[in-house]
Amino acid sequence: MNANKFKLIYILLIILCSSCMKDTKKEKYFNYRKNIVNIREQIKEIEIEDVFISASSPLYVFEKYLIIGDLRSTKKLLHLFDKNNFDYITSIADNGPGPAEVTSMGHTQYDKANRKFFVTDHGKQSILSFDLDSAFADPHYSPMVKAKIKPELFPSYYYYVNDTFSIGIFIAPPDLKPTVAKWNMNTGEIELMQYENPKVKGKRVSFAVSMEHGIYAECYSNCDLITICNLDGELMCNIYGRNWDSNKTNSNSIRYYYRSVFCNDKIVVGYSGKNNFSVEWRPTKFIVFDINGNYIKTLETGYKLVDFCFDQDNNRIIMALDSEIQFAYLNLDGII
Repeated sequence: MNANKFKLIYILLIILCSSCMKDTKKEKYFNYRKNIVNIREQIKEIEIEDVFISASSPLYVFEKYLIIGDLRSTKKLLHLFDKNNFDYITSIADNGPGPAEVTSMGHTQYDKANRKFFVTDHGKQSILSFDLDSAFADPHYSPMVKAKIKPELFPSYYYYVNDTFSIGIFIAPPDLKPTVAKWNMNTGEIELMQYENPKVKGKRVSFAVSMEHGIYAECYSNCDLITICNLDGELMCNIYGRNWDSNKTNSNSIRYYYRSVFCNDKIVVGYSGKNNFSVEWRPTKFIVFDINGNYIKTLETGYKLVDFCFDQDNNRIIMALDSEIQFAYLNLDGII
């Protein structure tokens, strides 16, 4: 074999090794999660006495407001509080089939520039817009229709930037498969992201996005997997947990990840790992990753989590719980 052939083989080996190293960075496996910190004593109760809220209570933080939804309410569906001291402010969004009411409430988003709330009404297949100042002033305020949603591909959760750009999870009947997509509210155009983990046969995910870092995370409930992509849908990395099994990616017997948020430069995900059909399925743990997908620690709350959100101004996670206390917060200073 002459020198030129040796040189060619050498170059090919370098390219192959470089490719393997690149793929290794995108495929992360964590077999041990031993850095467990018990934080139960650091969780502080939020006492709410002004309004009754059922156990089905999604949470949102927008500007100075903490918004607590009540999916089971027969009256007002959204309750607004001051996020700094948790003082009650008002309740909006009447439940009902009427033109000024919300039939089947879904996700809530906020238009900061125009001080409006967007509420998904799956019954009316619409995004309803509430002017914040008008809704505060008028108890009989009627929302406007911001956008119509397509029954064949509708938003389950989305992050609103402006009228021409939102990004979130879209659901496609009849199998209700969730897919990340960009959405133009003005035109109704939906652009599906191309990457999906090829090892997963079924897909059930929660979703979080960081505009600051230009990434989103899909956290699977039916297998031990998190996928991080950039906002063009290009894979940054797959995170496989210790219970990952490529032969069991379409099983609903175990609940893995549940809800997820970006907390500055960290990804915080609720984790169960318990039987999905038992009363113990709700997660009690937060698993913390950095934005590159590296595992940092596990926070054991000792409480069953219903929902949680991040209050960036106060650097704390606010939680709805299925426990002896219903609402609480965790100050993250010195924890993550």
